[in-house]
Amino acid sequence: MRLDGLLARGAAGDPALTHKDRTLTYAELADAVARVAHGLHRLGVRRGDRVAVYAEKRLETVVALFAAAAAGAVLVPLNPLFKARHIAHVATDCTPKVVFTTAERRTTVREAVPASTPVVVFGEPAWDALTAVEPVAVPGAGAVIDQDPAAIMYTSGSTGGPKGVMLSHRNLLAGAASVAQYLGHTRDDVVLAALPLSFDAGFSQLTTAFAAGAHVVLVNYLLPREIVRLCARHGVTALTCVPPLWLQLVTQEWPAEATARLRYFANTGGRMPRATLTRLRELFPAARPFLMYGLTEAFRSTYLDPAEADRRPGSIGKAIPNAEVLVLRPDGSACLPGEHGELVHRGALVALGYWNDPGRTAERFRPVPGPEGLVRPEIAVWSGDTVYRDEDGFLYFVGRTDEMIKTSGYRVSPAEVEEAAYATGLVGEAAAFGVPDPVLGHRIVLAVAPEGEAEAISRALAKELPAYMLPRRIEVLPKLPRSVNGKFDRVALRKALSAVPAGTE
Repeated sequence: MRLDGLLARGAAGDPALTHKDRTLTYAELADAVARVAHGLHRLGVRRGDRVAVYAEKRLETVVALFAAAAAGAVLVPLNPLFKARHIAHVATDCTPKVVFTTAERRTTVREAVPASTPVVVFGEPAWDALTAVEPVAVPGAGAVIDQDPAAIMYTSGSTGGPKGVMLSHRNLLAGAASVAQYLGHTRDDVVLAALPLSFDAGFSQLTTAFAAGAHVVLVNYLLPREIVRLCARHGVTALTCVPPLWLQLVTQEWPAEATARLRYFANTGGRMPRATLTRLRELFPAARPFLMYGLTEAFRSTYLDPAEADRRPGSIGKAIPNAEVLVLRPDGSACLPGEHGELVHRGALVALGYWNDPGRTAERFRPVPGPEGLVRPEIAVWSGDTVYRDEDGFLYFVGRTDEMIKTSGYRVSPAEVEEAAYATGLVGEAAAFGVPDPVLGHRIVLAVAPEGEAEAISRALAKELPAYMLPRRIEVLPKLPRSVNGKFDRVALRKALSAVPAGTE
């Protein structure tokens, strides 16, 4: 089964997707997807080709993504906050056959992709031509099997630009079934999609809803009160957010009509502060809290049963259905309760690897020992996250084993921030790292040398990086400290910067 087969799960006349004042039923959505899929085939898209979508959440965005799957292609959802440098990296890495975008983003795309790459702008003649074709089966798409690549999700890597995680149709379908099962999705649910569709967690709001024939409402919010308004307008039953957004939402006034139908609220992308969880339970007394942990390489790994939220508020729970989560030592042996080890995920949700990067794939995707020391023939994903398990089998997150920064629900590579700093031409040395922040998770700090103008650097970076990647503090030093092997010494930097007043915040 292909990913687009999910659209057959809903009743033909039921609402499937809403954006602003427009709603598509399941029959209308499936028809639009079939038309655009056939149009992609006429544009020369064939099985395995990549189709990128660079747009905010809207009906056309979802149609284009699922049409890529229906055409037998590989969908590539791009963060709408990406700048031209990020789009260019993706275009070089996966060479999309077609790029879908909006009129507002056309210039950015054209700066980043080869002139020969077709760029289809929603609402313009090229898009209208795609939607006007007959909704017939695409030749060759029927040969796609569930193990074939369905999507490439780009996520920041610890050693450079975004890396593409390859997900199969099986990964996405198994993940949708698993998450929809423990969240209890039905056709009566109304899911408010507040997270970016370029995130695995954001995209899963579509797949888990469609798997149950539920109704998805898309939102591109500027202010948190917009989410409150839409919950009231549409009778939202399911709401998933990242911690920084929850911190904003608990400060809002929630009228009774906004919470009357809310069945659950869920957290992903970082640990939710206990005080925030307590306040949310006061605001939504009839809703069940789901605290979740996942990584793009395995879609979703664990969740905490709402019944355990009071007893184990710091836990990331246990493995989701149809998955096993292990806590292993570096040699692959199992850790004892309370012993710190690496979280390793095995099962149907383990991704295919990193696109065009066999080296990093071999590092992260490896077998695990089986019974009596035997090596299982399957591949598991070694997360790079340090966790421990208590005596009852509940997992607790400790931290990352690499230098990744997690801020506002995003994973940010220090190397990517540093590269942008160098690109400004205003610095000779740069080192970025994260420091704990009660709201953001981590706050990005950038240390640069030699001496220069911090405000000028900040202004230049704002032209190159999305807002969530911008340093909250820039410190200009005569020279950055180095370790014995010649690398920038981030530990020494943290110590040094904690002893001096903040520069730019």
